[in-house]
Amino acid sequence: MSNNTTETKVPDVADIECDMLVLGAGPGGYSAAFRSADLGLSTALVERYHTLGGVCLNVGCIPSKALLHIASVLEETQTLEQHGISFGTPKIEIEKLRCWKEKVVAKLTGGLAGMAKGRKVEHVHGTGHFLDKHHLEVDLASGGKKSIRFKYAIIAAGSQSAKLPFMPDDPRIVDSTGALELKHIPEKMLVIGGGIIGLEMATVYSALGSQISVVELGQVLMPGTDRDLVKVWERRNNTHFKQIMLNTAVSSASASKKAVNVTYSNGDQASFDQVLVAVGRTPNGKQIAADKAGIVVDEQGFITVDVQMRSKIPHIFAVGDIVGQPMLAHKAVHEAHVAAEVCAGELLGDQTLARTAFDAIQIPGVAYTNPEIAWAGNTEDTLRNSDIEFDKALFPWAASGRAIANGRDEGFTKLLFDKQNHRLLGGGIVGQQAGDLIGEICLAVEMGCDAKDIGNTIHPHPTLCESIGMAAEVAHDSCTDLPPMHKK
Repeated sequence: MSNNTTETKVPDVADIECDMLVLGAGPGGYSAAFRSADLGLSTALVERYHTLGGVCLNVGCIPSKALLHIASVLEETQTLEQHGISFGTPKIEIEKLRCWKEKVVAKLTGGLAGMAKGRKVEHVHGTGHFLDKHHLEVDLASGGKKSIRFKYAIIAAGSQSAKLPFMPDDPRIVDSTGALELKHIPEKMLVIGGGIIGLEMATVYSALGSQISVVELGQVLMPGTDRDLVKVWERRNNTHFKQIMLNTAVSSASASKKAVNVTYSNGDQASFDQVLVAVGRTPNGKQIAADKAGIVVDEQGFITVDVQMRSKIPHIFAVGDIVGQPMLAHKAVHEAHVAAEVCAGELLGDQTLARTAFDAIQIPGVAYTNPEIAWAGNTEDTLRNSDIEFDKALFPWAASGRAIANGRDEGFTKLLFDKQNHRLLGGGIVGQQAGDLIGEICLAVEMGCDAKDIGNTIHPHPTLCESIGMAAEVAHDSCTDLPPMHKK
């Protein structure tokens, strides 16, 4: 997206005319465009990257998970030495690893291009800004400009990595995008920010051989996540990282020929070969000339929308990171479907579609660290700060046959139930494959399942997913896989 403060004349005849304009082709954007096209709307999709997929597929979720998979396998092969199987010291060929990561991205983005073509979605490569309530101008990546007249628009312009203004301009100081380029493996690396993105990248580089230090301004790592889940991660990773500093900031930094030198708020100094700045993301609302379309953007860059994802302007909608937290791809996709269906319903006179609304009860979160941490619905912390009385049921993986067989029994599964009606309010999992396992808890929360619904559902044995059923059995006192005194 780009700032455009100069007055631009609205063209008498636009280069493209469409029912639906979608600005941004990340998960929210391409989902909005594809759903609109599926519902019969002529659709134009504007994207700054040369491939569809936005930050998530090109320089975010997908390449990071590809590298996290490698990190997980590396650590697993090392632990096998304890069981009598040794592979020797791994040889890391950084160029091959980088190429493999890029092939993963290319396969997915190529698939999106094919789906866009099959739906006759017109892909415009460039950065867009509004001219008025019905026109967008695109600064084409190939040069020149293109104007688009639209009946409806969905803004899915996403977010970007937040910056620290005092950091020098140096190639050794990177954001998550730069870290994922994997240009080299630094000997010593500092991660500024103890949130999920920072710790995921710390996991990757630690597995590849970097000595990792983490500095976090706040009191805890992964804020917003229940502390009991994070403590399991901390116990496992205390020996993997050189240093984790809480309640500490980087107050200044300088770049010399040999290193990036930082000074902490406590006065200590240190030098690093690479510094990752992972202090959050900022929405791109201020970079699309939204005011020319009459759209209100707040000081942070967010666009306010209603439950149908509609902005202040009735025919302009917004989805994804740009409408607020949590900034997650899976949230954006569901919001995009809602917006596209409402627009199609109004254009086509389908009242059922026109009444669609975003009414998710839960939005799951996952940290793809080692171990993984996942949660859905209410957290224990949020319930403690509410008026809802709840019961907690916990099944430790030390009693899970599959976790023990995997050599990864450090985790647990936790379920939170309403004390009055016994329905599931939320849950959390820490351990291997927690991100895959959380799906059952998501579904159970949305369906209003109670402890007996989950506990009486036969889960396959031996699996990690049966820990969810056993945690539910703990809730209604029928679990026979724990000692009788092991209660909620």
